[in-house]
Amino acid sequence: MGHLDHAAFGWLTPVLSYVMACIGAALGLRCTVRALGATGRSRRNWLITAASAIGTGIWTMHFVAMLGFGVSGTDIRYDVPLTVFSLLVAMVVVCAGVFAVGYSRDRTRALLIGGLTTGLGVASMHYLGMAAVRLHGDVTYDPVRVGVSVLIAVVAATAALWAGLNIKSPIAVAVASLVMGAAVSSMHYTAMFAVSVHVTPSGEALPGATAMQFIFPLAVGLGSYLFLTSAFVALSPTTGERAASASAQQPVENLVGRQQTRTV
Repeated sequence: MGHLDHAAFGWLTPVLSYVMACIGAALGLRCTVRALGATGRSRRNWLITAASAIGTGIWTMHFVAMLGFGVSGTDIRYDVPLTVFSLLVAMVVVCAGVFAVGYSRDRTRALLIGGLTTGLGVASMHYLGMAAVRLHGDVTYDPVRVGVSVLIAVVAATAALWAGLNIKSPIAVAVASLVMGAAVSSMHYTAMFAVSVHVTPSGEALPGATAMQFIFPLAVGLGSYLFLTSAFVALSPTTGERAASASAQQPVENLVGRQQTRTV
């Protein structure tokens, strides 16, 4: 039985992965708030941005944490296509949940269905990512801990969608994102503690890419996306600000119109 190390770099990867989960959650919540105050194409675009932020944050959290994962007696590689597929799964299922909440008239039903769908999708993303791990040995899972991790994923997803519907103020969003980040991190490490590895020593080269060759550059790229999107959302005026600006400009336009009429 190989010894599993979930924090090969100490607290660096757990803390950094938690930060990425919080950033994705905060950005997703802010975009959802913008979406619910918009209509038409603008609502759709905000919801897509929210889904991509939450999905990216969850995926980045998982694989940043995986940078600290090691097993004694074997190297670790990652199947590149399957790892990328896990990212697509995360984005698609989160998008489905966010759109269900953003467009449904029955918010309670949409919240339950969206939370269940998104939670199961997040869990699928995690275990697809684990299926992409290549090492010398056999990986097994404790079914009880797997079940607990899936339950945490569903509860966390439902809470995230509920927060998107009900939390409006920036301070409340910040607090909610910290809680959601903790929930996502808890799901990840609960699932990782369900893992056992029986190492079979071998001198054969493992297929796939190392974490530093593939996971690290991709995580940095997605993290940059989150930071840039955060800046865009922060600088973009809210629906209330646009309405206030329009109201402030209306008297000016009326005054200009009356002056032009007098001139004519």
